[in-house]
Amino acid sequence: MEQKMETDALRREDEIDLTEIFRAVVRRARLITGITVATAVVALVVSLLLPNYYKAETRIFPPQDKGGNLAAQLLGQGGAGLLGLAGGISPVKTQGELFVEIMKSRTVLDRIVDRFDLLNLYKKRFREDARKRLLELISAKEERKSGIIVLTVEDRDPKRAADITNAFVEELKSLKGGLAISEAGQRRMFFEDQIRQTKASLSRAEEEIKAFQQKTGMFQIDAQARAIIEGIARLRAGIAVKEVEARVLRSFATAQNPDVQRVEEEIRALRSELEKLETSKGSGVDPIMSSGRVPEMGMEYLRKLRQLKYNETLYELLSKQYELAKLDEARDTVVIQVIDRAVTPERKYWPRISLIVSVATVMAVFFSVIFVLFLDKPWKKSDHPPGDERLPAG
Repeated sequence: MEQKMETDALRREDEIDLTEIFRAVVRRARLITGITVATAVVALVVSLLLPNYYKAETRIFPPQDKGGNLAAQLLGQGGAGLLGLAGGISPVKTQGELFVEIMKSRTVLDRIVDRFDLLNLYKKRFREDARKRLLELISAKEERKSGIIVLTVEDRDPKRAADITNAFVEELKSLKGGLAISEAGQRRMFFEDQIRQTKASLSRAEEEIKAFQQKTGMFQIDAQARAIIEGIARLRAGIAVKEVEARVLRSFATAQNPDVQRVEEEIRALRSELEKLETSKGSGVDPIMSSGRVPEMGMEYLRKLRQLKYNETLYELLSKQYELAKLDEARDTVVIQVIDRAVTPERKYWPRISLIVSVATVMAVFFSVIFVLFLDKPWKKSDHPPGDERLPAG
């Protein structure tokens, strides 16, 4: 029995008496109230001294992904040209995500920094620090359901906040106009470069054959030889176009892509046909044409004529593909639609005085109660149980 009573006594000592805790809080209510009021007053004063920030917002609707490709449709119906360029790898990011990343790019940020002299405004010595500060004050995100991009900018000047927000949209449009981020734009630029090189080669070929004719006199060849030369030129030009197509495909597809494999097979077939046409009885390595068909004295002229015909045919084929790529690019023209243009905000965004004071008050009550409890330690029992107080000696 005595052991049980001792166990119950020890259990009571280990338990926290909520009544004692409540009494301790009531006894120290004035201290808790004082700490809370003082904290609330300090929070109010600090929030009034903080600089005001205003938030401007704009909402833009990016161009949506367009399925299909005009060049692929036309070429598929015609059965010739650069087939399969429309097929490819679907982009990892959506158009909205892509535009959000562009707005946060170093190029756009630097333009905003220079445009509004943010180095001096933010009191930064280095451009990188100004970019980081600007990134802290902007927010750009894509709404998942609607695809609308919401861009907000915070600034101490409400008008400047709206101006910077609208400037981001302007710089986005300007930068996007100079980027070829679509497949059609990449193809158009690629063919444009190839056409420029082919045009220069064609001009040189024309000048060379003209100079040869002026030097040696007009040289005529029979219709059969001319037909052979033109056939060889068409085949070589066709191979060159297919090789261009293969390079474009490899820029965004792997070697296992069916379109890449198909184009490579077409190149092998064309080369086999060209070899049969160029060689006579299997002799010679890449001759201009059979020595039995063309007199020896016209070989130099035929070589120049063949180069001329090759460049003419290649230029014609590349021009067609270039025009188709331009049509695709025009069809995929990026139109950034501004739904809500940023306007000068009328109310400040920060500091929110009521929020700051409320949070500070709640935290003050919480920590002051903990402070009081640790100060009084009401959970500690008296060294002598009630009713067992010893009389003083004497």
